[in-house]
Amino acid sequence: MDTCVTIERDGNIAVVTIDNPPVNALSFRMRGPLHDALAELDGDASIQAIVLACAGRTFVSGADISEFGTEVALAKPTLLDLCAQLENLFKPAIAAIHGSALGGGLELALACHYRVADDAAKVGFPEVKLGLIPGSGGTVRLPRLTGPEKAVELIVSGAPVGAQKALDLGMIDAVANGDLVASAKALARSKATETDHPPVRVRNDLLTGTDLTAFDAAASALTKKSRGLEAPLAAVAAVRNAITLPFDEALVAERATFLKLVAGDQSRAQRHLFFAEREAGKVAGIGKDTLIRTVRKVGVIGAGLMGGGIAMAFANGGFEVVLLDMSDAAIERGFATIEKTYASSVARGSLSEDDCARRLKRFSTSTDYAVLADCDLIIEAVFEDMAVKHDVFAKLDSVAKQGAILATNTSYLDVNEIAAATSRPSDVLGLHFFSPANVMKLLEIVRTDQTSPELIATALDVARKIGKVSVVVGVCHGFVGNRMLTARGNQIEPLLLEGATPQQVDRVLTEFGFPMGPFAMLDMAGLDIGWRKRKALGQRNLIADALAEDGHYGQKTGRGYYRYEEGSRTPLPDAEVARLIDETARENGIERREISDQEILERTLYPLVNEGARILEEGIAARASDIDIVWINGYGFSIGKGGPMFWAGLEGLGKIVERLEYWHQKTGETVFEPAPLLRRLAAEGGSFTG
Repeated sequence: MDTCVTIERDGNIAVVTIDNPPVNALSFRMRGPLHDALAELDGDASIQAIVLACAGRTFVSGADISEFGTEVALAKPTLLDLCAQLENLFKPAIAAIHGSALGGGLELALACHYRVADDAAKVGFPEVKLGLIPGSGGTVRLPRLTGPEKAVELIVSGAPVGAQKALDLGMIDAVANGDLVASAKALARSKATETDHPPVRVRNDLLTGTDLTAFDAAASALTKKSRGLEAPLAAVAAVRNAITLPFDEALVAERATFLKLVAGDQSRAQRHLFFAEREAGKVAGIGKDTLIRTVRKVGVIGAGLMGGGIAMAFANGGFEVVLLDMSDAAIERGFATIEKTYASSVARGSLSEDDCARRLKRFSTSTDYAVLADCDLIIEAVFEDMAVKHDVFAKLDSVAKQGAILATNTSYLDVNEIAAATSRPSDVLGLHFFSPANVMKLLEIVRTDQTSPELIATALDVARKIGKVSVVVGVCHGFVGNRMLTARGNQIEPLLLEGATPQQVDRVLTEFGFPMGPFAMLDMAGLDIGWRKRKALGQRNLIADALAEDGHYGQKTGRGYYRYEEGSRTPLPDAEVARLIDETARENGIERREISDQEILERTLYPLVNEGARILEEGIAARASDIDIVWINGYGFSIGKGGPMFWAGLEGLGKIVERLEYWHQKTGETVFEPAPLLRRLAAEGGSFTG
């Protein structure tokens, strides 16, 4: 027998131990030996109960995702076969759960007659995050233990629960005190003497009399933000089948849905992102032996919304934080905002009062750069102006201790030039947070020409500790995310002048999957920001700047591309904006026409992909999947489409090149000129992501 599954006999109890490092995934290599071990013990009259346990740091963590979509994933015995085998044993099976029992691992445990977990264990069904539903009985068995409304909540959210919560919900039968396997064996001995061991499949008490109207209402509330994703709706349907269909029929329907989803584009996209996030942590020149500097105390310069959010992110991660600004008034305003944000979290119930107090105690404030002298990491979040940045970094160079990491939160500026303001450019890097920094997951780590490897390794380590998804990028104007955003935004004003409306453009892009359209987003950010930046550069946007010059800054003034009723953030069409667009087009000799939804997509998203190709050519991003991670976590690109570079493969690179060439010829805009990498991949019939 393969050593990934072993049997240990202890009197009339057998312990089957799975040892398939690193996380005991349900790979084909493990499934066969497990099936053989269970069959052997089922036929052994001397064994009266079986404990299913795992070696290493966890119980079965789930399926082997790398096998999805391959023949080996369906090779027998499948997980479905193993679950049927477990529940049909002539003797009770007890799952001994430590670490995590997720997805297929939990399905395996639910097929056992009983479940014991240690107090640190977590269980759950995260399949929805991969564009899937449980496919081996999870949606049919779980409702029989927890009730259907709680089951659908657990499956649609994909969030795991701890052992005590799982016990309260009925997912497990006991929390072990002390040795987990010993506790499982004790339960096995007590059950071995009993004659009846009903499997989960026959436990229908919690399904009988279910109010389907109440179930449907609860399910609808859970999926109202699914934004076109198939898996959450499929999960609801599968749990509903567990209520309305016999077990075996519901099981067949669940399996058919799983197989359909696993072959679909959305699950392929979400599985791509699963691996992409892990790949993003692999950086050239950074290895396991690269030194990581110790970071305990963090200084943040600038107490505005961005600086305050960055400070909160570090305080939330357990770091001591010094918040610095140029005046006491600025500090007071900034810290009041921090306190208000924490108070809102407490009021919502997402943060306890004790945790709130602990986080606030990690802050200190000052207007004196000298207090930064003992900080291990210092991040500036000041005005986006190179002269201002130079001044800040010159001061830091004089006060920061040797070995301190000096970081800029610039969104666009040249980090090499900022580093040149110091005598230690190898200790400088960019840490580009996204607003609100205490909420948004993305962190672009900007590597300069001289940033030391240990600085990058430390930044990756710190990002993980504060819960960020980080991507290492090179230096260019706007780095990855904002550079591509500029390419997408290049055409939104021409589209208005040529015949589109703000609401049409926003509708097309929200229907595509973005949480907000570009004009609504500009209104939320404030039209005055871009207006002032363009004025400083001697540039002009006809519509945006005319609105800003009239004091129409967006939501904060009640007027922008849209109008907003007092106290509301709901964008409403504005007849004055429509007139402004018409008049401006006429004054500039532009004949307005009907713009199709497809044209809007082509003129906004195809340049986005094209700019991504240029970024790859220049080495600003190491991988196309890194670009996808940036756009998923920082800009709201739909996870069901896998990010812009993965989506480009679904759209067809040949089609994208053809349409870019068409628009390039029609407009003369360089943003439409296909990048050489894009042309080459299209000619080869390839894609950016494999």
